[in-house]
Amino acid sequence: MKQPNGNSLPKKLGFYALILAYFAGGVNHFVDPDIYWPLIPPYLVYIKELNLLSGAAEVVLAIGLLFHSMRKWSVYGIVLMLIAFLPSHIYFIQMGSCISDSICFDPWVAWVRLIIVHPLLMYWAFIYRNYSLK
Repeated sequence: MKQPNGNSLPKKLGFYALILAYFAGGVNHFVDPDIYWPLIPPYLVYIKELNLLSGAAEVVLAIGLLFHSMRKWSVYGIVLMLIAFLPSHIYFIQMGSCISDSICFDPWVAWVRLIIVHPLLMYWAFIYRNYSLK
């Protein structure tokens, strides 16, 4: 059912799901940081701090999506953040898609995540850059 401004219920639900996904993901960087540390390439220094910065960025950008005046910049921030996460995805593939005693996938899953899922996440955020809740 379309609303007067052209926003469908699925689009509105997708918007709130986007906010929830990044907010929850960001909080998880603080709640369970040790699952992220092995995914950060060792050539990046201050791994623990980078993890906390990533979590804080996700939380702040998710909250920014709630405010129309900040929405476009929050979307651009999410896209840039996802681009910044690419070295971690590539590193995971280089490690054989397995972190000992933790996360293990078939290598094709990591490739699908890098080549298909990651761009879809960028697109998911990008479609809401001019979104209006009215």
